[in-house]
Amino acid sequence: MNYSMQVNILSKNLIKPSLLTPKHLKNYKLSFFDQVADVAHLPLVLFYPHCDNNSKNDELEESLSRILTHLYPLAGRFAEDESSILCLDQGVTYIKATVNCNLDDFLQQANKDLDLALPFWRQGIMDVDETNLFVTPLLVVQVTTFECGGLALAISHAHPTMDGCTTFKFIYEWAKVCKFGTPSKDINFMNLNLGTLFPYKDLTTILEPPVDEGKRKNSKLITRKFVFEEDVGVDAILRLREKFDSTTGEGLSFKPSRVEMITTLLWRSLIRSTRSTSYLKRSIMTFPINLRGKVETFPEIANSFGNLIIEIPIKFEHDDETKMESLHHIVKLIRESVQVIISKCVKVTPDEIVSLVIDLYKDSYTGLEWGGDNKAVNFTCSSLCRFPVQKTDLGWGEPIFWLYDTECETGIVVQMDLEEKYMDKLACDQDIMDFAKF
Repeated sequence: MNYSMQVNILSKNLIKPSLLTPKHLKNYKLSFFDQVADVAHLPLVLFYPHCDNNSKNDELEESLSRILTHLYPLAGRFAEDESSILCLDQGVTYIKATVNCNLDDFLQQANKDLDLALPFWRQGIMDVDETNLFVTPLLVVQVTTFECGGLALAISHAHPTMDGCTTFKFIYEWAKVCKFGTPSKDINFMNLNLGTLFPYKDLTTILEPPVDEGKRKNSKLITRKFVFEEDVGVDAILRLREKFDSTTGEGLSFKPSRVEMITTLLWRSLIRSTRSTSYLKRSIMTFPINLRGKVETFPEIANSFGNLIIEIPIKFEHDDETKMESLHHIVKLIRESVQVIISKCVKVTPDEIVSLVIDLYKDSYTGLEWGGDNKAVNFTCSSLCRFPVQKTDLGWGEPIFWLYDTECETGIVVQMDLEEKYMDKLACDQDIMDFAKF
């Protein structure tokens, strides 16, 4: 796309906790769930309309410093053995920048090309070596001012430090600290206990890398945005629910959620777009589930900092093509697969949860039937719906934000990364054309 935009970096410095981390907290033990998280930096960008940027930049820095006093591991660095974080208050990278365009113009163009958002966080992690995250800052913040006075707030964090739930909780609480000026001593919203409950393990003889890891990394991916919302008085979610209600075949004993319906529709379209001309491949949809609030035996993890996600593999067999056309069959497969795993986690010990995760990993990625041949296609679906991103008011209103809720929280936006050879087929799928804008 021919759209000229230049981000200019003004400064780069380190923000440290406002209070020194006590000596007895200098070594933060990572957990088993941190250990198995992808070794990558994950970005998020929030866009805000007009605000007083000079004063807000100062408030952002000061409030970030205060919140780091509570989440002190974020200001540290990974230890050489990779099993802990050395919390020596080294600081997080904080970048100030400007961009030579207006926010409204940018958003209009970015709705057509998501890659235009890359300069708002990419510059901040240019020094990050994703093959060696253990020598770089765990958190990078970039604040970019538009010519109109709008602002882009981007963060990028090392995934082994925290998952999506922790990330959005961090941003939401940071916003409150920034807006209301909460003193450092009063900030206390997450527990740092997962390393004790789920200690690091020697996994060299237990887990092997996925058989298609190299192939996945070398694939050329295309990113597109699909919006399921009300359009010209027609509610896509309502029409989709009517489609589920009217589908012939075995009835449903439950009312599918918005996420379940859209995941079902997308998965069916993905299966169609990736099918071979000679046969229908097996398909695995990996569905990450947040364990916080789901384990009765240790409820203290409800507000735990770090990674606490279990990836549930949902398997679609290729032996009956009629099942592929049945929305009822696919949505029941999703609901039942998730419920089976969640039910196993309700009354268990930490060791039993770890064993369950290892078994799921082996079954999905290293077993010959599903992961050891080229006859299975793997997808991952992760929902950000109901996370408090739309409410991250840092004192100048809620963000204009970019699967997550639309601004009115009645629709759903899907951001999809797919191999280039499949994306065009997907965009032409009848279900996608009937229900989504892109």
